[in-house]
Parts: sequence; structure tokens; C-alpha cells
Amino acid sequence: MPSTLAFDVYGTLIDTHGVVSALRPMVGDKAQAFSQAWRDKQLEYAFRRGLMQNYVDFATCTRQALDFTSTSSGAGLSDEQKLELLAMYRRLPAFADVRDALATLRDDGLRMYAFSNGSEAAVGALLEAAGIANFFVGIVSVDALRSFKPNPAVYSYFLRRSGAVGADAWLISSNAFDVIGAMSSGMRGAWLQRSPDAIFDPWEFEPTVTLHSLADLGQRITDCQARP
Repeated sequence: MPSTLAFDVYGTLIDTHGVVSALRPMVGDKAQAFSQAWRDKQLEYAFRRGLMQNYVDFATCTRQALDFTSTSSGAGLSDEQKLELLAMYRRLPAFADVRDALATLRDDGLRMYAFSNGSEAAVGALLEAAGIANFFVGIVSVDALRSFKPNPAVYSYFLRRSGAVGADAWLISSNAFDVIGAMSSGMRGAWLQRSPDAIFDPWEFEPTVTLHSLADLGQRITDCQARP
């Protein structure tokens, strides 16, 4: 069986900072900082919900994080502005290296899944809007378990859904917590360092491979599997 690849979606395939262009008319030169704070709070809310076992879907975490960031930054966005931003979040762009890399991986016979905190419907619409949905065998959403990454149950769920075993399954993510979660559950992990300022958590885990572009993934997997 060819290797099975689980791609994180938000921040790995899809640029969550694609909202910056819409934010600039609303918050001016604070747009990038606002976008980062919104993203950080979105993930924090998902972590807290998972630990509390008080589940809401990822879209609700995203909306509540936007409300918080609007207030904490002093932006005071109107309801109409928030609706505009949330609508844009459903059609965020793919990173520039994604389409060609996925095409090459598919041609190499690798099975690819989108594996996300987002609901299956939301992720499907996002991938369609970005023009990359056709590269994936399927979408595996944590929504079915009513929890979030890095709960180990969601990685076990991915393996069951994909029919893969841990040693043959790779998690590809720009989020260090996601890579660590997958590796602690027996999968291999490819950390995509989207920013030169990003730091991998100094835990007892190290990524199987570290990438600076998705274009390098296929060769790095081949090299890794060729080792005795």
C-alpha cells in the first residue's frame, strides 16, 4: 500500500492570513497583528473546548475568537464587518506551493486525505473554493468525535478511517502541536515551517522531516522510506 498522507488544512494548505486584505480597510496597519491574534485565539478555544469536553464546532470557535479579538484589540468591528470576515474565512486561498505539490504527490501514487479540526462540510467547501479538492481521497474531520487535535483519539480515528497503520501514515502540518500529537499516536510527522520565525516545540519529539516547502515532501518521504 502506498504511504497515506494526512494534510492539516488551516495554516498548512490554506492561508489563514488570507483575511488580511479584508481587514486592512477595517483596522488599517494592525491587520496582520489582528489576523494572528484571531488565529491564536481560535486554536486556544479549540484546545480549551477539547480539554473541557464541552464541544462546539470549529466554525463557532472561529466566530467567538473573532468577537474576542475585535474587543481586545479595540477595533470594535460591526456585525456586518464580522460577517464579511467570516464569509471570507470560508473561501481562504491555498498557499502558492500547494497545487503543484499535491499534483506531484498524486502522480506518485500517494493517498492523500484532508484531516482537519473543521467540519467535513466546511473543509470540503474550502478546498473546492481553493481549487484543490480533487487531489484528496477524502476528508477526515474531528467533528465526528466532537473533539479537537491533539486529542490522541482523533489520530486513531484517522487511521481507522483511512485504513492505514501508524508507520505508513504521515501527518503533514505547519502546526507543531499537530505534528507532536500525530507522532505520539504512532504516525510519522512532517513539520512544514511556513515562517522562518516558527519554532518547533522543544519536547521529546522531533519531526520525522522538516520542510520549508511542500514541493520537497515527496522526495523527503522517499528518502526516509529508503533508510534501513
